[in-house]
Amino acid sequence: MNNSFLSIVLILDEASDWKQLPGRLRAIYGALKGRFAHWEIILVNNTDRRQLEGVFDELEEELRSGLYLIHLARKTNHHHAALAGFDRANGDYTVLLENAFLDAREQQPAGESKDPILALYEKAREGYDIVYFRAPARKARFSQRLLYGLFYHIMRRYSELDIDPLAHDTRIISRRALNALLRLREKLPFMKAIYSLVGYRSTSLNTSVPIDRRKTPLREQIHNSLLSITSYTHFLRAMLLRVFLFAMGFLILVTANALSVKFIGKDLLGTPQEAVSGWTFLVVLISAFFAMTFLILYIMSIYLSNIYQEIKQRPLYVVESFQRV
Repeated sequence: MNNSFLSIVLILDEASDWKQLPGRLRAIYGALKGRFAHWEIILVNNTDRRQLEGVFDELEEELRSGLYLIHLARKTNHHHAALAGFDRANGDYTVLLENAFLDAREQQPAGESKDPILALYEKAREGYDIVYFRAPARKARFSQRLLYGLFYHIMRRYSELDIDPLAHDTRIISRRALNALLRLREKLPFMKAIYSLVGYRSTSLNTSVPIDRRKTPLREQIHNSLLSITSYTHFLRAMLLRVFLFAMGFLILVTANALSVKFIGKDLLGTPQEAVSGWTFLVVLISAFFAMTFLILYIMSIYLSNIYQEIKQRPLYVVESFQRV
């Protein structure tokens, strides 16, 4: 019997989740019963359903006594729903559990226990604050695979975050890591980025359950990707710098070519050209304003980026522990 208090957060995003909910709750209860002295199951209702007659009637009394239901006033994205569950969690460890791991128990990672909750807990007890499942692949259409590939490349290249592109949302989080996470009240949360911002010792468990986001519309995925890129990376600022450098190179090249035509009668490639009155001045002027415009935009992007970081008020550091030597 483990003395740890375990909180399980389960998010209901689709109306069909209610039909399978009793069976899923019994599966969770079967993993907790007799193994943990204290536990709670927090359901986050991220659907429009409010009438719950008959949903919990056939459940065991002990299971119902540890069950809590959060109704969100309106449907929101999955990340905000997860934060609602984390805010309510009281456990020493909190498990965010995806329905895929309850619906495909025969595909759970090999080991002493086939149950995902116990597998995560046992690994966390080895000294890890965050343990997540790592998928073997991502099920997606070709266009989605291209989007995800580009998105994670940008996130890893233009930020200091260590984000695993094959990480499932299912994971266990220690109390101290969860407390640090809840202090990051991001308005545009991308949970994988927030887990990385928090830090602490993290590891993964391999699973045969793939990541499946095929039901998510491509338009929504693009929208979320753009929000995450602008919120957690300096990608746009880096792009403006590259455009400015290109504009400066273009200015130098065009100016040299125009002067060559004016005074030598040949362009930089050695082709004879006839100088047109006012053409040199006009080309140089346009190129100079082009480069100056992007220089100003780049400088403004630095100021905006600094203001953006200050407004977010992310912690400068997170203390893992303190001890006297």
